[in-house]
Amino acid sequence: MDLYYVNKNVQTNGDHEVHKSTCGHKPNRENSLYLGAFNTCKNAVKEAKKYYIKSNGCYYCCNECHTS
Repeated sequence: MDLYYVNKNVQTNGDHEVHKSTCGHKPNRENSLYLGAFNTCKNAVKEAKKYYIKSNGCYYCCNECHTS
């Protein structure tokens, strides 16, 4: 299982990106909301959508959950 966070800051396209704790592109701690430990990024993005309806996986660490 991986630990996941969502960026509190919105991206230019309106998304809030979901990141694994090990991602080199994750936001600073003060801009991160901890989502929990999940087996897949799909479950993490689902959890993030409870806070930010327009959530998306990070291109780098959650590419299988990233949409353009």
